[in-house]
Amino acid sequence: MLAAMPPTPPSPPEAGEPRIRDRGDACPGALRLHAAADGFLARLRLPAGRLTPRQLMVLADAAEELGDGGLSITSRGNAELRGLAEGCGGRLAALLDDAGLLPSRTHERVRNIVASPASGLDGLGHADAQLWARALDAALCAEPRAAALSGRFLFVLDDGRGDVTGLGGDVSLVAAPHGATLLTAGSAAFRLPPADAPAAQNPTTTDPAAGPATTTPGAPTAGPATTAGPGASAASAARDAGPASSAGPASAAARAATAALACALAFLDAADAAGTGAWRPRELPPGHVPEWAGALARAGITAEPVPLSSSPSGPPPAPGPLGDRALHVLAPLGRLTAGGLRALGEGADEVRLTPWRGAVVVGATAARLPALAALGLITGPADPRTGVTACTGTPGCAKSLADVRADAARAPGGPLPVHYSGCERRCGHPHGDRIEVTARDSGTYLLDGAPVPRTALAEAVAAARTRSNES
Repeated sequence: MLAAMPPTPPSPPEAGEPRIRDRGDACPGALRLHAAADGFLARLRLPAGRLTPRQLMVLADAAEELGDGGLSITSRGNAELRGLAEGCGGRLAALLDDAGLLPSRTHERVRNIVASPASGLDGLGHADAQLWARALDAALCAEPRAAALSGRFLFVLDDGRGDVTGLGGDVSLVAAPHGATLLTAGSAAFRLPPADAPAAQNPTTTDPAAGPATTTPGAPTAGPATTAGPGASAASAARDAGPASSAGPASAAARAATAALACALAFLDAADAAGTGAWRPRELPPGHVPEWAGALARAGITAEPVPLSSSPSGPPPAPGPLGDRALHVLAPLGRLTAGGLRALGEGADEVRLTPWRGAVVVGATAARLPALAALGLITGPADPRTGVTACTGTPGCAKSLADVRADAARAPGGPLPVHYSGCERRCGHPHGDRIEVTARDSGTYLLDGAPVPRTALAEAVAAARTRSNES
């Protein structure tokens, strides 16, 4: 039976004190519903946003039978069903389980994996991050301790094109040329050399933030782990992750999963030692830095410390064709109707929901664009709705001060994203540079901090977008 869980407010820290979270993470999931003003909400974690055509049909049926008839795409490429009736939990769980959307009931809220959505489709990037995501998901679900991660903990896997690197990952891996990988965990960064690179005689991995160097004589080189524990489960996951053209992609997927899982477990160890209930590495108090380097070494991963660098995300792919056999479309304000869900799956090999509140349709050609546009989807970069996002607003959210979705629907287009929020929490905002529009009351908004009457909002947003474009 699904339980409706109220949101858990964070415990505010004193000035200069670390955040203390004295309650568990109540982030909603598929088996833990959130009571909203418009009914109950279920959030489905979809690693790399991946859905089969059959799963799309099941979600469309669930939206119509149990919810408000639509599906919301989150800023992590996950899915939300809203307007669910009380007592529908058993039916929803059965539908999701039958469709393969609940591979682990104990881990369903921790499968937060964002990966480059176009990876493997357009010839860009240095690795197939989608294979990485499948291996990591299987490894997470196979590791009992990983179930203790917060529902907010995020893995980001970038194939080297830079489209998702700036999405705020707690553990991020970026593919580099010639088989190398850049790993960032918390405030530490490492370079993982190619799997076939020769090992040092006595490899030493030093984490400047973790204290003394960890020396592991005879440690194995990076690649599929041969020891028990998370490395072994990750290697097995890679073998089951899907087709690979050679052992190379499978080996890279196994190594990515092993490294990411090792860092997640190192965070859990540090969080347990700190005792502050931290959900993410940045919430750990001073003196409780995870032993990233040691965890990687024990998992059989050779890692060279490198300086931490800022990696803002590059622009998302424009709506339209991606190569010859894929399309990228956006859902207006992140909402898809049940009909839109079914249309995305027609004739597709798979569909990948994106952190830009859209979908990559694999196996579709440009000939499908007119039909998708007729359903209200954004299929080209000239559409003025591109880059406009909004939180739920009223009447769906009791905390919202305005019907922000109605106002966002009148927003003008432009190159810089604009996000409409119903309150100062700014739920669902995109990462990176953007124009912030926040409701102050039912008749006034704050536009990047300056009050603007609701009646003049569209013109003010247009002017802000023009200024950002000129600068």
